Amino acid sequence: MHTSRIAILVVILAVSFSVSVGAKATDLSSLAWMAGNWSGVQGGVEMEEFWQEPKGNTMLGLHRDVKGGRTVSFEFLRIEATPEAITYWASPGGRPATPFRLIEQKGQRAVFENAKHDFPQRIIYWISDDGALHAKIEGTMNGKPAAEEWTWRRG
Repeated sequence: MHTSRIAILVVILAVSFSVSVGAKATDLSSLAWMAGNWSGVQGGVEMEEFWQEPKGNTMLGLHRDVKGGRTVSFEFLRIEATPEAITYWASPGGRPATPFRLIEQKGQRAVFENAKHDFPQRIIYWISDDGALHAKIEGTMNGKPAAEEWTWRRG
């Protein structure tokens, strides 16, 4: 009888530990700084990015570029938390989503990576001291380093 109580206690402790460890990966509150309506103009292109607050282990987002009064590109975005990882899913032009796993997060800066993707391999978001939201994609394209960056303000 004593052995079975110990076994039950060990199982309860193991389940509690795995839930508490897993809970950290599913907590998107540390990315809440991305939430909001963001906009900017770059090279004659009006850029908008919208992120919902973290809720239900997801943050949903949308990006749209408008030039000359016409939408020239858009992207459906999602950040999803599971017990295993936090993953950024990008669906440019509505195509199937590509995953980028969160590999680094400190303060108001997050780095997502998918080393096997053609381009980009990394997506980086951060808030600068002036309150602007920045996003940068980087990696290798045609064997050479490549990058593109956007800046938005709350709007």
